[in-house]
Amino acid sequence: MLQFVRIATEPVNTITTLTLPLESRIKSRLRVTLDDGREAGLFLPRGSSLRDGDCLLTEDGTAVRVRAAAETVSEVRCNDPLQLARACYHLGNRHVPLQIKPGLLRYHHDHVLDEMLHGLGLPVDINQAPFEPEPGAYGGHTHAH
Repeated sequence: MLQFVRIATEPVNTITTLTLPLESRIKSRLRVTLDDGREAGLFLPRGSSLRDGDCLLTEDGTAVRVRAAAETVSEVRCNDPLQLARACYHLGNRHVPLQIKPGLLRYHHDHVLDEMLHGLGLPVDINQAPFEPEPGAYGGHTHAH
């Protein structure tokens, strides 16, 4: 079984990909199945979290590329920066991990949060999409959960 022990800091050639949802990308110890069907293990330093496009390495330099899996997410699309800022404020006040892009907010689907945003006059759509929330503000790749 392949054992991935670190995240590459330079470009590497990869043998396959590993598609994981956010919940698995924030764990440093995990048994996984690579996208080519092989079993592997993650033995990363504590506090590690993975972003889409990161490459994992074994001790001998074998590498795989991480892909963010599509997950059920709620999306708010709005061209009014003030409305989006208000939504970010209210969601952040509840410590909700957010993916923020121009004109788009994305978070793990939650009907209560959807209703709150509807109450602010924002449209909310439920979709399947990779979820890449903002990294934690207190260092590195950490995420709230």
